[in-house]
Amino acid sequence: MVLAFATFGVASAKGARGQPVAPIDELPQGQEVSDTVIELAGWVVATKDTQGYPFAVIDKANAQILVFGGDGRLRGAAPGLFGSGVGDHTAPGVAGLALRAIPGRDRTTPAGRFVGGFGPSIDAGRVLWVDYDSAVSMHPTATDVPAEKRAERLASPTPDDNRITHGCINVSPEFYERIVRPTFERGGVFYVLPEAESIAETFPEFAKSRATTQRGDGRRRSARR
Repeated sequence: MVLAFATFGVASAKGARGQPVAPIDELPQGQEVSDTVIELAGWVVATKDTQGYPFAVIDKANAQILVFGGDGRLRGAAPGLFGSGVGDHTAPGVAGLALRAIPGRDRTTPAGRFVGGFGPSIDAGRVLWVDYDSAVSMHPTATDVPAEKRAERLASPTPDDNRITHGCINVSPEFYERIVRPTFERGGVFYVLPEAESIAETFPEFAKSRATTQRGDGRRRSARR
């Protein structure tokens, strides 16, 4: 998989000698990043939507997570595990339920723009909250229930088996420690793409800008004919 920095509209990271530093890429070989993810990341940087904070673009449908620094440079891309329930909603009161009490249909990873950061939890110590109100966090792959085969699901070459959690987002321990933890130590913004709702419903400002750009591109194509 090739991450095209020019397409993202984001500069690649540079090392001490000014040489480009390749981001950590854990995505399966040959797996592409969707145009929507590329365009959304570019829009976030161009509009300074995070006000200098790092951010992640999270694609549930393709089970991908892309992490960017506050400077807009791509730091890493990796597969993720997501809620077993298909949908973008947060069920009322779900944050107060024990995991086993959450109905299957409500084990969703909600879509939207979330400002998150590290904070305490009741049973897992200090965690990276993506959305505290819905009790959704990002953490290393859980292995306490062997039958769920979370590590194997994460390592599989397709996103078909990456829906297994109660709503939280899992990444490999290596990606979490090398990329996620240091990047979001002081908080950040998480953009979770929808899978049931439309992009316009979830990210209206981005959708409006995208439509304007597409219309502009159409006019330029007509003028050259």
